[in-house]
Amino acid sequence: MLYIKAANYADIEKEWLFVKEMPTDENGLTNEWSGCSRKTFEKEALPQMIAYSEGRNLPEGFVPETCLFLWEDDVIIGQFRIRHYLCESLRTGAGHIGYFIGKEFRGKGYGTKGLRIALEVARNIVPEPEFYLRVNKDNPASLHVMMNNGGKVVAEDDTKFYVRIPNMGKC
Repeated sequence: MLYIKAANYADIEKEWLFVKEMPTDENGLTNEWSGCSRKTFEKEALPQMIAYSEGRNLPEGFVPETCLFLWEDDVIIGQFRIRHYLCESLRTGAGHIGYFIGKEFRGKGYGTKGLRIALEVARNIVPEPEFYLRVNKDNPASLHVMMNNGGKVVAEDDTKFYVRIPNMGKC
């Protein structure tokens, strides 16, 4: 069964193993905890993820962000991050939702299904009438995931497409 769950202490072992293997930057999704130790994950990374989701301890210019893990039964497949609202840099940049699917799970529909589930969660968080997403032009698989979830390309530059998905909960 495929489901999504917020970062939490009950699943710390599997969350740590997944996060430490994520690259530092994969197609624009950054991971400052790549390669971190179990102790660092427990004492710094996980508390930060939970605090950010609650709007606490945010660095200057940051907005609250919920970190979700995509699970297939008892295996973490991916990570989704939902920014609760947009500041100007996010409005013209990364947008509301960023995600990562583990390399061994790509090409199997997990991105499309995971984004669909994440959008349902986001509908209860994000106040704007549409979700803003951004994708590198050299990542057609991710663009396909967004389009499969109702996305429309509204702008582009030399390296990126800017996609909007209607927030059906806020129309």
